[in-house]
Amino acid sequence: MTHKIAAIVLAAGKGTRMKSDLHKVLHPIAGRPMLLHLMASVDALNPAKKVVVVGDKADQIETALAGSAGLAVQEPQLGTGHAVQQAEGALADFDGDVLILYGDVPFVPTATMQAMIERLGAPDAPAVVVLAFEPADPLQYGRVITDGDRVVKMVEHKDATEAERAVRLCNSGLMAAKARDLFALLARVTDDNAAKEYYLVDIVNIANADGRSCAVVKTDPDDVAGINSRAELAQAEAQWQAFKREEAMAGGASLRAPDTVWFSWDTELGRDVTVEPNVFFGPGVTVADKVTIRANCHIEGAIIGEGCDVGPFARLRPGTVLGEKAKIGNFVETKKAVLGKGAKASHLTYLGDVSVGAGANIGAGTITCNYDGYFKYKTEIGENAFIGSNSALVAPVKIGRDAIVGAGSTVTADVMDGELRLVRAEQSVKPGWADRFHDAMRKKKAAEKKA
Repeated sequence: MTHKIAAIVLAAGKGTRMKSDLHKVLHPIAGRPMLLHLMASVDALNPAKKVVVVGDKADQIETALAGSAGLAVQEPQLGTGHAVQQAEGALADFDGDVLILYGDVPFVPTATMQAMIERLGAPDAPAVVVLAFEPADPLQYGRVITDGDRVVKMVEHKDATEAERAVRLCNSGLMAAKARDLFALLARVTDDNAAKEYYLVDIVNIANADGRSCAVVKTDPDDVAGINSRAELAQAEAQWQAFKREEAMAGGASLRAPDTVWFSWDTELGRDVTVEPNVFFGPGVTVADKVTIRANCHIEGAIIGEGCDVGPFARLRPGTVLGEKAKIGNFVETKKAVLGKGAKASHLTYLGDVSVGAGANIGAGTITCNYDGYFKYKTEIGENAFIGSNSALVAPVKIGRDAIVGAGSTVTADVMDGELRLVRAEQSVKPGWADRFHDAMRKKKAAEKKA
């Protein structure tokens, strides 16, 4: 694009229907705040300016944005038109196209925003471009009255006549306008309406009264679905998950029971990946080709290499990296664990703050004791090492290449390459003792029953 774009995102509402201490636009969908879903789509346009209009819980939004956008405060909240006016100072030196978006409408495609900007730059030079949609039930939405793609009138539901309410084309609230037009029109908006608020939609009616044209761009209702309650949040999550599952299968992954697989916003699956039922992917998971993830696994912040086998009932926590054909079996938990090619921890094991060399085998019940209540320490296990079942490796400790740790050992010092380490109490053998014990106890029990 040769012209500049700015985005104004409205997020000043109190979101009382969410009944939450967390700002409405920060409630997550697929592990990512809904506001950040929207901002990612905006960023794809490479905007020159981004301004988020805040009110209630502004500190939470500021923290979430981490400096990626400017903030403007709306206090008190006197309507959508008033909200957009609060961004005027931040855009004082901006002379380009402005998109007006809503933080609780998170899934507007970048292509739709692009279409609005392109329509704004068309030869007939509309003063305002309105994004509209036709829902199955128009409900309480404001209506867009059109002639072709020209907007004749915008009207809020509460102010509409019965004839206007019969129109099915509804206002999404999203608009685009040149900065110089936008704020000049807003300055003329009044609160002469049933709600005594300054409506953003009135800029269309004012522009029409001036003899200027305004245009409409239509989009799918799902693209402009707003989220105002926990129920709507759940619906948006379900919609997003359904789309992601279809995308994963179209990309070459097999989901044995698709509706039971839960993805994060950034989950990446390779080809010929098999995912069994009831698998949850948290943020930061990348899965290479030909991986099998068995049922009932929880995976977050992990990189899984080609040909790995994970689960069932495995938990991979952040910092886990599995090399090619590594295996993590049932009831194994990993955290900051790096396993080399072909390394195995097949069952009942905790591996935290550890590196495991290629081909090493970790027996059932092994624990890396990585925390002393104050600090974390690392365990290093060499290539082809064998850790016997029910062993405790007390970090910091190194287990050498080809070393063997005998079952039941508690290892507190480094084990050298090729060494066998046994850490057990001496076994005591008393022939016949158990038989004598059982005889004595049976006689005692029989005597108590007679007494």
